[in-house]
Amino acid sequence: MAAKIKLIADSGSTKTEWGLLGAGKPVILKTQGVSPYFQSAEQIRDIFGVELSKQLPEGTVVDEIYFYGTGLSQQKNIELVAAGLKSVWPVAHIEVQHDLMGAARALCGRGEGIASILGTGSNSCYYDGNTIVKNNPGLGYVLGDEGSGAYLGRKVLQYYLYNTFDEELRARFDLKYKTTKDEILESVYRKPLANRYLANYAEFLSDNRQHFMIENILEDGLNDFFFNHIYKYRESWTTELHFTGGIAWHFQDILKELCELYELPMGKILRTPMDGLLVYHA
Repeated sequence: MAAKIKLIADSGSTKTEWGLLGAGKPVILKTQGVSPYFQSAEQIRDIFGVELSKQLPEGTVVDEIYFYGTGLSQQKNIELVAAGLKSVWPVAHIEVQHDLMGAARALCGRGEGIASILGTGSNSCYYDGNTIVKNNPGLGYVLGDEGSGAYLGRKVLQYYLYNTFDEELRARFDLKYKTTKDEILESVYRKPLANRYLANYAEFLSDNRQHFMIENILEDGLNDFFFNHIYKYRESWTTELHFTGGIAWHFQDILKELCELYELPMGKILRTPMDGLLVYHA
């Protein structure tokens, strides 16, 4: 019997990483992010049916699809994404889950742990090896997302617009971004996908490590995540803390320092959940 062909998706607001299993060596593909809060049914179908389909090897017949994505805590959003997948692969078995379940399965496998996402947005949960038992509510980039790219990027813009940066950092910002106050406010308050826009400025932090203002933004922002999320799980002191996402990966030294400071058991850090998901679904 031929091996089943499986598509596994890890989708954030900015990009989606796809793993193709069962056709020899696993293949990794990428498309733009799928965000049911901000994209229409037609836009989501085009990502699956056009952007992804043209990257698949010719003649690929997909048997199973496991889609983990942002914004999928509400049933209507799950149905929207599932319908988009079904329109392209009508006979495939389709499972659509919140990206937090994808992170938990990737980081913890079938064991327990605290699984956290620190990417464009942020989220966390206590996972018992099978289900998400506790989840401190994610409030999105306007009210929450502490420690995320959007949260940290907003801090960068605040420091810049409030003239808090010293002359050196302000000059570096101007050289890199060549933007104005009016352009920034237009992008944040009038244009779509403001969370992605804000998250782009987190790169400025990575470029300027060791400057005390940059380190302050990073330490305060990630500490806000610990205080508002990690601290809410009593299991944090007895089971390992695992992290995934670009922010977690690039600033893992600060995460490790915070775990040491608060005497919390540090676990693994993955740049993306995909490697763990490929193992889980294999």
